[in-house]
Amino acid sequence: MMIIFIQAITLLFLMILYIRTARRIGIFDKPNERSSHSKIIVRGGGIIFPIAVLFWFILNGLSFPIFILGLTIISAISFLDDIYSVDHRLRLIVHFIAVLLLSYNLKFIELSWYWWIIFLVLMIGWINAFNFMDGINGMTAFYAMSVLIPIFILNEEYVYTSKDLIVLVGISLFIFSLFNVRSNALCFAGDVGSVAMAFILGYFVSSLIINTGRWIYILFLVIYGVDSILTIIYRLIRGENITEAHRSHLYQYLANEGRVGHIYVSAAYSLLQLCISIIVIKTKDYISPLLLTFIVLFLTISVYVYLRRYILKKV
Repeated sequence: MMIIFIQAITLLFLMILYIRTARRIGIFDKPNERSSHSKIIVRGGGIIFPIAVLFWFILNGLSFPIFILGLTIISAISFLDDIYSVDHRLRLIVHFIAVLLLSYNLKFIELSWYWWIIFLVLMIGWINAFNFMDGINGMTAFYAMSVLIPIFILNEEYVYTSKDLIVLVGISLFIFSLFNVRSNALCFAGDVGSVAMAFILGYFVSSLIINTGRWIYILFLVIYGVDSILTIIYRLIRGENITEAHRSHLYQYLANEGRVGHIYVSAAYSLLQLCISIIVIKTKDYISPLLLTFIVLFLTISVYVYLRRYILKKV
């Protein structure tokens, strides 16, 4: 307990130090056509996430080195992108290498080749989706915590990863939220934060699925998945270039056109995801995974479509 407390205090100190340093050297997020904010804010505060994992790595006998290597390189290229804007092709190559390392760590390569390919596609898609969803105050902190809670609960039952690692990641999220979950945020997660957290959560959920053999746990990520996929579909229907910056996600419509407070939107997304995850945990032995997945997808898609039409009709 004392070691965790010391780590938390150290992470808090490093967070404050980073914000002051970033202000001094000019690591800022400047508003653009994709932004839901109008002020220049410190960017890259999410660097605290991979730092927390490195703390755990050093203090726990250098466990899971392949996972840590993947997290390190994907965090490094993302942090450089926060500062300099790295070429998208280089980012994609590094993302692919990092996910390849993760697949090796999770022993996906030992499975049939098509499972390995499916994992690579889904994981890279998840990382990009999580990054795109990081657009308003509190979203990354709240949503990541809503995924981390069921992960922690099930780890008590299955013990598929380190409990201390989950706790330390949760602490880093809490510390980040102190500076981000507010009307006037002091910092944003940046690419380093959203990409690193997506990689960490992807590792946890993938490890859970592999160790239990229950693919239903992918529903722990369903809210972000539905918003991201349906937004892409809508943009394709309108003939838009889906690689360009935009403000077409439902959460962006709610926060911008709908004038709903950022924290309320973030909290709603996270609470809905947490409720779905708890339902999955409580019913996993009583309801068919296919039936439960159909019900969850039907309801979430219906809510998405209704809210989107309501807001656009209103404005």
